Amino acid sequence: MDKPLIVVNFKTYESASGQSAEDLAASMEKFTNRNFRMIAVVSAFDLHSIASNSTNLEVWSQHLDPVGKGSYTGWLEPESAIYRGAVGTIINHAEHKVSIKHVKELMEMLPSDFPICACAADVSEAIELAKLNPTFIAVEPPELIGGDISVTTADPSIVTDTVKAVKSVNSNVRVLCGAGVKNGSDVRKAIELGAEGVLLASGVTKAEDVNAVLDDLSS
Repeated sequence: MDKPLIVVNFKTYESASGQSAEDLAASMEKFTNRNFRMIAVVSAFDLHSIASNSTNLEVWSQHLDPVGKGSYTGWLEPESAIYRGAVGTIINHAEHKVSIKHVKELMEMLPSDFPICACAADVSEAIELAKLNPTFIAVEPPELIGGDISVTTADPSIVTDTVKAVKSVNSNVRVLCGAGVKNGSDVRKAIELGAEGVLLASGVTKAEDVNAVLDDLSS
């Protein structure tokens, strides 16, 4: 099996934007040679600077739109994101919901080897997304995002149920879980529950000692 994933969403936190984003990415780079696949999901504004300074760290976009070159003011056009260093993307995050049609059309525009992680709020949404054959599905109950209790503790059944449901629809889709994930124990529990990695944000981006947290997560 491929390495499990630790996907860190920088969002637009002050501690993960601009120079702080570059510093955080540099810290993540130190932990890329462990038994986890370390991924930074960054703002479009920081994409180029982080990607151009990263050797082993995968850099993903936080969102993309199914549009081409042309009259699309304010939209995030995939070809430009790839040119600027994006090697993957998340889509349909709880803070930036889109339609199933949006996800489908975006996937049709992306290269076949460009990973896409579609976020789902619950099992039923995960099932609908699995039908589209994304590379990953990350299940994140919105009410737990940014909280102090991991989904693996608060609602472990949503992880196991999502894994079972997604695999029954499409065995090729890898399932991640997120919301409240903070430490290595949460990561290990997620994998025990059948997930193949985690998607987290504030546990890393707001950490007082980022290196210590990354060390714990990837150990």
